[in-house]
Amino acid sequence: MNTADFLLELSPEESIALAEAGREYTFEELRASVSMLSGRISVLGLTPGTPIGIMAPNGLFWVSAYIAALRLGLVVVPLAVTLPPEEVVARVRWVGADALLVGRSQAQALRLSLPRSFPMVVERKERLIPRQRSASVDLSEAVDVDPDQDALYMFTSGTTGEPRAVRITHRNIQANTTSILGYLDITPEDRMLMVLPFGYAFGLSILHTHLRAGAAMIIQPTSVPPQAVVDRMEAARCTGFAGVPSTFAMLLRESTFGTAAVSSLRTVQEAGGRLAPVLIDQIVRAQPQASLFVMYGTTEATARLSYLPPEEVGRRPESIGKGIPGVDLRVLDSDGVHVEPGAVGEIWASGANISPGYLDDPEATTRKMPGGMLRTGDLAKVDEDGYIYVVDRIEDFIKSREHRIASLDIEGVVLQLPDIVAAAAVGVPDELAGERVEVVAVRRRGSVLRGADVIAHCRERLAKHMVPEVVRFMDALPMNAAGKVLKREVRTMCMRMADEPGGGQERADDADADDDCVGVSG
Repeated sequence: MNTADFLLELSPEESIALAEAGREYTFEELRASVSMLSGRISVLGLTPGTPIGIMAPNGLFWVSAYIAALRLGLVVVPLAVTLPPEEVVARVRWVGADALLVGRSQAQALRLSLPRSFPMVVERKERLIPRQRSASVDLSEAVDVDPDQDALYMFTSGTTGEPRAVRITHRNIQANTTSILGYLDITPEDRMLMVLPFGYAFGLSILHTHLRAGAAMIIQPTSVPPQAVVDRMEAARCTGFAGVPSTFAMLLRESTFGTAAVSSLRTVQEAGGRLAPVLIDQIVRAQPQASLFVMYGTTEATARLSYLPPEEVGRRPESIGKGIPGVDLRVLDSDGVHVEPGAVGEIWASGANISPGYLDDPEATTRKMPGGMLRTGDLAKVDEDGYIYVVDRIEDFIKSREHRIASLDIEGVVLQLPDIVAAAAVGVPDELAGERVEVVAVRRRGSVLRGADVIAHCRERLAKHMVPEVVRFMDALPMNAAGKVLKREVRTMCMRMADEPGGGQERADDADADDDCVGVSG
């Protein structure tokens, strides 16, 4: 079955599909919009299997364009609206996309970077749905596709020179959507406040599950103060909310989300990185009426691989749970043997949701997905009951002297400070230690917290070799379009600041320690 039909076949026509800019659209209206855009795309004469890019903000146009392209058998290439035009052009050329589906604002910038002859279907100013329409919309039959035909190319690399696109098939999407709905009870009465971009694997999986379940998505622009997100959640009577760690840290520290329950909220989803236990505890205490699902996944797994049942969150706040239905999740040592409880190994996964590989990169495919299994690159432990605990990304471990330090452990301790909104721990090259521990943090507005305070807090709670030597405060951490911290950029930033004139650090116990950068000697 074509994934477009799979997503819409069960949705009640009169139920709300999505709401944006004060307007609600039913599934009937969504189908009408899909029909209209299918016609506009069809005139381009693209053959099934041709890549086509989508670059637009969350909304009716994005959803309609996505479904229309899938129905025509095209391969959708989501492109973040935050990408500069030259990066968009590079990615379009690299995957061989023959056309673009773009929002009005994005079209204006791209017109200057793409050849005038390059086909673009641009969001029109008029309504995406006809003003006069029949009682029901009869969509033409979708293009028949092989389940293992590519449906998506999802980029994981942020560099123009080394793009890497994950191939996601129709089978992958349908399998992962079915698995997620096997443990998340989503109904047509649910209303999800949508802050994650649809072009991000986690955000796209929410789109898939809610379309399939006939539930509503309330589109929330992210460029608003955190309290405005909570106010919209309450005003729209949202029953669901999903975010990555940075999303929750901001809401918990900069809005009433961490102190007052949103009465309509019944489900909270967290993925995209490990959420510090102190923040998990705050969600549970502030939103006792809602079930918190802590999840784990990767783009190469279509979206999600595991979940921790809400009833286990209090007992195992640092766990990502176990594999979702249809997924075999293992923690293996270097010999491919299951690790004993407490030992560290790498997370491997298998299932119908695992990508067949990277586009035009057989070497990376063989390395990352040998024999059809997925090497996640995450190190983890298991407990006696089989629950999995991520220790850190292999590439994010800090190697200081004879120690291997998990950056997540340091960040979890720093985030215990109520004035810290976000934190990233990285290893910076050091002549003596190999790498020294540095922390870059974002303070709550109006905070007078000093770097010396952060280091003193860490000294009381961490082993000596894990205490950061340098703490830097910034207005914001570098993040991708989905709100995930870019550790490589944090590391590069720290190295650059250390080399700048006057970039030397003061001692933490100096009474006149600088608010924005403080360091200690070993």
